[in-house]
Amino acid sequence: MNIIELLLHNQLEIIAITSVALMMAISPGADFVLVTRNSLTYSRNTGLYTTLGITLGTWVHIMYCIAGLAIIINTSPILFSIIKYLGACYLIFIGYLSITSKSIDDYEQHENTRIIKPIKALMSGFISNALNPKTTLFFLGIFSQFVTIDTPIIIQLVYGSIISLAHLLWFSILSCFLTQRKFIHKVKKYQTVINRFMGITLIALGIKLILF
Repeated sequence: MNIIELLLHNQLEIIAITSVALMMAISPGADFVLVTRNSLTYSRNTGLYTTLGITLGTWVHIMYCIAGLAIIINTSPILFSIIKYLGACYLIFIGYLSITSKSIDDYEQHENTRIIKPIKALMSGFISNALNPKTTLFFLGIFSQFVTIDTPIIIQLVYGSIISLAHLLWFSILSCFLTQRKFIHKVKKYQTVINRFMGITLIALGIKLILF
């Protein structure tokens, strides 16, 4: 079968994966908190670069699932624990940075401190997603339900692309919304509280990953 026939043959699975992928992207989690933090603390571009990093991070999960490593992770508590603890430590670190970050007023007085390199924003999103056990479990669940040994590689790549695109679209929309001038003006006086809340949330997520 050609690609069109394969897509038509798997259209129900594609619809199901699209729905689940959108719900996964929208559900609050570490990626949501990180994009919100970076967008509000720095800029729209920083939020978008963070989003790009998250999108690239999804491909780490996609590729190990396609390569069959999902089975190894699923059956190796040690390997999964390494991913789990690395991800948890990173979330706690980002949370600490958020709690100790300056408010928008402080940034306006020291404009140069608002600058963050695109590659740093991209890597923060990439690491957050690639080392997130929640995302690992999601991909294991998705691919175990819809992918079999007979599923063509091209279809698996289509499934992965749908999941990746869902993350790209949702977090891009989120970043653009959060950085509208009117919205920024309204939340400006609450920036310190927002930073603290986001930081505490990230640290709580990290601790939860370690303990549970």
